[in-house]
Amino acid sequence: MGLWTLLEGCLLLANALAILNEDRFLARRGLSFSEFSGGRTKSLKGQLIGLVYATQYLRVPLIMLNALCIFVKLVSG
Repeated sequence: MGLWTLLEGCLLLANALAILNEDRFLARRGLSFSEFSGGRTKSLKGQLIGLVYATQYLRVPLIMLNALCIFVKLVSG
């Protein structure tokens, strides 16, 4: 397993987090951002919710990284 494979895996994980719907998936499992206020964001659950919302916020750069990854795969074979 090389560095490129590890980076592709992280990109796939970011893609998976970016497509999660708050109403259909996150709120049913208690991972809604509205449930957490100020002080509770230090827990593991709060950090996970922050990660999910950060990836959803950065969808445009994520699309560009996907396009770059596809281009590199096409060129390198």
